[in-house]
Amino acid sequence: MLIERVVHALRERFGGSAAAGVGGDGENAAANHLRAAGLRILGRNFRTSAGEIDLVCKDGDVVVFVEVKTRADTNSLPESAVTPRKQRQISRVAEGYLARFGTERPAFRHDVVAVHWSGQGESVVHHYPSFFEHRP
Repeated sequence: MLIERVVHALRERFGGSAAAGVGGDGENAAANHLRAAGLRILGRNFRTSAGEIDLVCKDGDVVVFVEVKTRADTNSLPESAVTPRKQRQISRVAEGYLARFGTERPAFRHDVVAVHWSGQGESVVHHYPSFFEHRP
């Protein structure tokens, strides 16, 4: 299948483990949440010269580009950090991923996962499918 070949070819473009600290813990919590919701994690930290996408997943036949935002305080909503500028950047990185498919581009969407850490080290995870429209 085309997507499987492309994923294999792109594995070298992904970073290894998530970044250390709260952000890395948030990415791990997000990945676990998405797996439990039935999504398959294709890779983490996909990078191009335009930037990085935290998680690339598959939901059925749909490729899902996931931005993870994590906060340890309750004074701000993590998802509010996904500004129009950040959306354009994520879209440009997604274009780099999608270019590997040539003319047979799969269906895709942009999701956001917001992770709130409590003082006791527990997380509350909110998944926002199709959080924004593609903005190349």
